[in-house]
Amino acid sequence: MRRIFSVFVLFLVFSLLANAQTTWKIDRAHSNLDFSVRYMMLSNVRGTYTDFDAELIQHNDDFSGSKVEVSVNANSVNTQNNDRDNHLRSDDFFDAENHPELTFVSREFEKTGGKTYRILGDLTIRGTTRPVELDAELVGIIDDPRGFRRAAFSGSTAINRNDFGVQWNRVLDAGGFVVGDNVNITINVQFIEES
Repeated sequence: MRRIFSVFVLFLVFSLLANAQTTWKIDRAHSNLDFSVRYMMLSNVRGTYTDFDAELIQHNDDFSGSKVEVSVNANSVNTQNNDRDNHLRSDDFFDAENHPELTFVSREFEKTGGKTYRILGDLTIRGTTRPVELDAELVGIIDDPRGFRRAAFSGSTAINRNDFGVQWNRVLDAGGFVVGDNVNITINVQFIEES
């Protein structure tokens, strides 16, 4: 009987360890969600989002198999031009009144190298969800001077905005379009471990 009890206790301990997870919350003051898109076939317009939230659930020491969820306030888009930002919030682009949130939910968090990862997930813009793949890198993990444990990641991906119903455009007299179809997205984020 004692042996059966010991086996049960060991099984319980290993089960708890196998299901152990660490929760990390975004540090918005030290994180950026940026994008760029071609304008008039000449230059890139760059923008950022100032209001977003994210949570990372770590299942393994090397972050493989983790899960990340991100929500972004569509109204917080900022390209340093009020008229352009209001246009981006309108029905021509994000339709922020009817779709106030952009989201990303990971499905796979695969380690591809020493500190590199492939993150596959579902991106939702304007109510349309499509699969997106990010190339990410673990920049580092530190204990800050206040005793908080921090993890920083950088990453990038590119999407075609038409896939998400963001299709407004105008033809230029000289040929081509005002706004490019491809949008480059870059992230630089810091997470703080929840105690």
